[in-house]
Amino acid sequence: MTDIADIRFDPTDLDALANASGVIAVFATADDALSAGAQRLDDLTGQAVSRAVASDAFAKADAGHVTVLRFAAGTTADAVLVVKSGADADPVTSRKIGAALAKAQGSERLTVVAGDMAGIEDIALGLALRGYNFTDHKSDKGKPQGAVSIQCDTPESVAAKAKLGMAVAEGIFFTRDLTNAPGNVLTTDNFAARLAAMQELGLEVEILEEADLEKLGMRALLAVGQGSVAPSKVVVMQWNGGGDEAPFALVGKGVTFDTGGISIKPGAGMEDMTMDMGGAGVVSGVMRTLALRKARANVVGLVGLVENMPDGNAYKPGDVITSMKGDTIEVINTDAEGRMVLADVLWYAQDRFAPVGMINLATLTGAMLVALGNENAGVFSNSDDLAGAFLDACKAEGEGAWRMPMGKAYDKLIDSPIADMKNTGGRYAGSITAAQFLGRFVKDDTPWCHLDIAGTASVKSETALAPKGATGWGVMALNRLIADRYES
Repeated sequence: MTDIADIRFDPTDLDALANASGVIAVFATADDALSAGAQRLDDLTGQAVSRAVASDAFAKADAGHVTVLRFAAGTTADAVLVVKSGADADPVTSRKIGAALAKAQGSERLTVVAGDMAGIEDIALGLALRGYNFTDHKSDKGKPQGAVSIQCDTPESVAAKAKLGMAVAEGIFFTRDLTNAPGNVLTTDNFAARLAAMQELGLEVEILEEADLEKLGMRALLAVGQGSVAPSKVVVMQWNGGGDEAPFALVGKGVTFDTGGISIKPGAGMEDMTMDMGGAGVVSGVMRTLALRKARANVVGLVGLVENMPDGNAYKPGDVITSMKGDTIEVINTDAEGRMVLADVLWYAQDRFAPVGMINLATLTGAMLVALGNENAGVFSNSDDLAGAFLDACKAEGEGAWRMPMGKAYDKLIDSPIADMKNTGGRYAGSITAAQFLGRFVKDDTPWCHLDIAGTASVKSETALAPKGATGWGVMALNRLIADRYES
């Protein structure tokens, strides 16, 4: 797994700043007030810090803006970073500050003079997250992010708080590594093996092979993978930290590569379909985070792992498939495969675990990307309570999400003349009809959300907390939801 930066929390030592190597970061508020560290650097540099803070550019900048002073006189540092801190130390802003520092730091050693600031643990989390760099398949891996020393007045207390954030960071890195991995590396076997290795963290991990899935009647999931030499699997991860109560369930779509099958995708851009297992990646990252921080909750994560390929044995448009539930599905388009996988895994999750609630994640529809772009995931739900709690968690963690409509009026678009339903309703309301399809495999008494993360799982340009590529979107919000709602 990609390494997280070495971040330490040390006692404040202003006298040592004159001889510090690498990069030094200090803070100033929107009203030009300098922190103690900034004042010391200002004295050392002949008021270079205060001049930077007094500039029009600094005054107009948002919280988290970084002014770089290269080779400032009076210090041995390569650079001094003057950071504009916000009026409120909210976690989202503090993480953005940390991310800005990571970008400016590069491979140099970084000393952050935080003093008694609030939200230092979130600055550390931002530093960790933005330092991610996926180099598994490069010969020249470049220089890793430099070590970080955060000087603060109460290092032991801050370090204890930051430990929880680092568990989240490790879950996000795990998700990003999975989502960035190429399809010839992250096969269904390899994916399952990576999840099985998390047993060392205390997770119970069970791998259901094709013979097991046949016995269970998961014919919808198996249909998707039958054109591939890669064996289809379902991996069940259980974290039992909350006593005897029923678990909360997370379900992820894990299509390790999606050609579209017989309804083959255009060649241009097909290489991006290595990320079509993004939903399973998020579920895996959340389960890793829960285990690392020893969450006091019962959570089960289930991922359906398949590869969608065209060959003589592949499922075809016009086929009628019987799901584990017993409902029949007319296949209109073999590229609407994710919902076929999820249908069986959702039913299995309820049938086996009777969860108190259930959320599934999937890079499900291009229509979601058209509707919401890369800023928000689509949230579909049969429960205002669960959807509201999840949206609150997203807001608290700074992860974009937007509630989308559902309703029986859309069902006619997926009604089939020869089966119980079609697997796609065409272009109009494409994300909604996909959600309506999944909703048919959710029991009436199960609170449920479907998260379409087609636009947020992997992006073409950097975000505030991640470089180009996989983002790990959803790990923070789901961890927050579980902590706030289901932990004892």
